[in-house]
Amino acid sequence: MTAGGTDATALTVVNALLLTMADGAEPFRGWLTVGDDGTITGIGPGDPPTPPSTVDPSASATSRAVLDVGGAIVAPGFISAHSHLFMSGLRGLGVGETLYGWLAENMAVLTGAGVEDLYWFTLHGSLDFARNGITSAFNFAQSRVIWNYDPQVGSASLGKVHPVDFLTRQVDAGADAGIRVMSAIRLDDEAFPEQQVLDTFAAVADHIEANVPAPLNLGAAIFGAVQWAATSRTAAVEAELMRRHGVINQAHFVETAEALEQQQAKFAWYDEAGILGPRFLFGHFVHPTDEMITRAAAAGAGMVWQPTSNGRLGSGIADIPRLRAAGIRIGVGLDDQSCTDISDPFQNMRIGIYTLRALHSDAKVLMPAEMLRMHTLGSAEVLGVADRLGSLEVGKHADFLVVDPREPDTGPIWDVYATYVFACGLRNLKQVYVGGKPVYDAAQPPSELTLAATTELHARVAHAARAAGVTPGPLTF
Repeated sequence: MTAGGTDATALTVVNALLLTMADGAEPFRGWLTVGDDGTITGIGPGDPPTPPSTVDPSASATSRAVLDVGGAIVAPGFISAHSHLFMSGLRGLGVGETLYGWLAENMAVLTGAGVEDLYWFTLHGSLDFARNGITSAFNFAQSRVIWNYDPQVGSASLGKVHPVDFLTRQVDAGADAGIRVMSAIRLDDEAFPEQQVLDTFAAVADHIEANVPAPLNLGAAIFGAVQWAATSRTAAVEAELMRRHGVINQAHFVETAEALEQQQAKFAWYDEAGILGPRFLFGHFVHPTDEMITRAAAAGAGMVWQPTSNGRLGSGIADIPRLRAAGIRIGVGLDDQSCTDISDPFQNMRIGIYTLRALHSDAKVLMPAEMLRMHTLGSAEVLGVADRLGSLEVGKHADFLVVDPREPDTGPIWDVYATYVFACGLRNLKQVYVGGKPVYDAAQPPSELTLAATTELHARVAHAARAAGVTPGPLTF
């Protein structure tokens, strides 16, 4: 633990039960300080070494110098290492479908959506994340092409095509919501000439750098699409962009049991392109062969697990103990809000643990502290941002949650990780901070931006559905 100076302290958090998630650190009761730049400047047990200044208790949350959490748990904000934020208005579609049937129903509505619709869809999803304690996200932006994928033939046909600002407006929405985002762009190399593909990615990356506030900007990434490609050329183009821009690539892979042999065969395309390595992540990786696991682990590739989504869509169970034993790094994501239904990281952790314990008939196969680490620091590690995020340590961004297990009461704490992961939930989430500034407070009414996003989402989803000829359309409020 390190004590920082108080000259530039913007916020002091006191009377906290701290789950820092720093490796080797046990939970403790103590304090932390946040500097003017939004990073943690000090943290330790007991009381701060220098008493914090006091202010008028009636002052607004943004001007309050001291946050006394009264013994509540303070833990890092959750990181969703695999998300599709624009899907927030599509919950309730494909309720009895597996992946591709569900996706077809979602894409049918999106066919009627335009550039500004995607801004509001993404803003709503980003604000929903913030309200639920998810402070950082790897976001797969909806492609500027609406593809129609046929799992039986293993390729996609071209649907509606949008301009580049279909992508950049999604980037803007995440920034406006105040959460940290890594924006993944699908290259759509089967729709456009290669030079146009390269230029489009560069243009979006430049837009991110120019328009997203530096502290919120986790950079650009590649939305790996070999899973749906007709030829291995897609892997080669992705490899070129990874080299040119030094970015990571996360690819949906062997997510579903549909056309499984066909999916598994495309693994070789990535391997032959030289992509596998520390900057490559497999999203889902539910149905890998032993050979795929061995090769991925040897190359240093990571994997991102979506337990709620995999269950909701009947995709299967990712055998996390098997992957961890092979040496594959694991992060965790909330996936589409339309297939997690509630973007609830607490629910996501519980579903993950319970499913694996049932699969292995072993209650020790995954413990609460391990699961929490994967959804915080582990996710930061696979995304390559663990120097900034994922744990409460001096020098990292002050992204944290205030969770009170006494309101509603969950009983005495025997094991703090068990209480936090098993017994707490969104009902116990009281405040969310990003960079030491509040982005959600359960005691405060919704912000004007949140109200606007709600109004716009309902109207725009209904309009998109009508424009696409989807009937019956959604109920609106």
